[in-house]
Amino acid sequence: MTDKTKYQTQTWAIRGGIDRSDQGEHSELMYLTSSYLFDNAEQAASRFSGEEDGNVYSRYTNPTVKAFEERLALMEGADACVATSSGMAAIMSTCIALLQAGDHIVCSRDVFGSTTVLLNKYLAKMGVETTYVGLTDIDGWKAACRDNTKLFFLESPSNPICEVADIAALSKLSKSIGAYLVVDNCFATPILQKPLLLGADIVIHSATKYIDGQGRCLGGAVLGRQEDMDEVVGFLRSAGPCMSPFNAWVFLKGLETLSVRMRAHCENAENLAVWLQDHPAVEHVFYAGLSNHRGHSLASEQMSAYGGVLSFRVKGGRKEAWKVIDSTELLSHTANLGDAKTTIVHPATTTHGRITDEERAAAGITENLIRIAVGLEHMDDIKADLSIGLDQL
Repeated sequence: MTDKTKYQTQTWAIRGGIDRSDQGEHSELMYLTSSYLFDNAEQAASRFSGEEDGNVYSRYTNPTVKAFEERLALMEGADACVATSSGMAAIMSTCIALLQAGDHIVCSRDVFGSTTVLLNKYLAKMGVETTYVGLTDIDGWKAACRDNTKLFFLESPSNPICEVADIAALSKLSKSIGAYLVVDNCFATPILQKPLLLGADIVIHSATKYIDGQGRCLGGAVLGRQEDMDEVVGFLRSAGPCMSPFNAWVFLKGLETLSVRMRAHCENAENLAVWLQDHPAVEHVFYAGLSNHRGHSLASEQMSAYGGVLSFRVKGGRKEAWKVIDSTELLSHTANLGDAKTTIVHPATTTHGRITDEERAAAGITENLIRIAVGLEHMDDIKADLSIGLDQL
């Protein structure tokens, strides 16, 4: 195993996982093949059984995907990584691989809407029950635990109101009952935060977001201990929610610039958060980089910077929020985030539109809430674009 302490994270983001062929290429190769040739029948049998290492079928063995997995594992400080077809596939694969009927999940209320639907509708069909608690309410997490609780799930910072979890405290609690602590690290990336070093057992990524960085490809990743990742690979091999080699190659290229992009995203987001806070049409801004955010001190301890996503409430309701969104001319009206282009969206009717009114209210997702994933454009232009609608309220 490569010494994970040899280089800094930003160096691994560029150099990790490279295994050159005898052609001496400098950039990583893209292996676009569905299957692989065997020298003989005995070798084929050995590879299918796992007695011999080697490529079998690109659903679960592909050199380009492996390079991406190794690089991200080095960056997160994980034993192993399993790449999947999307971030939601990463969550699904983790839950199905590690849980069984009769198990119980404790999940933060502050999660992506599709995560809630996956747990409530589909995992529930398999006999896995979920209890939701406030992300920052440690006593609530304790009270929700049962004898059959096997997994804690959370995002930090959360989507969309940027709440911050005390990962170390939740790690201590999860370990006391023998449950996995799973942290979605999508908003922070390993550049800003390393949940495994804070005590998490498993890290989830939607590579679609900052890891790509330009809104091109779908992908996800699960990282953690080797024995746990072996279980996830077993599910991946059987069910097939795998990452394509082309997407893995794009993500490898995205990781090379992740460090410099995240610094720029964070700088722009903090600048915009301060500006929005002073606008007369804005009721409240949610960004952990602001000193009045209730998770600011904790985020300062756990993270090296505060991320590129913020949300804010305008004065009014849905009508006023939609007016601000519809008035923009530069910003991209889309639910994706982590893009070089700034994106704007109304969470209550899009990303969290499939959950109930009660669930949205509990998560603080009001009708006047707008989420912005701050891109890399000039800040004067971003502010001027938002001013078109805000100044009309």
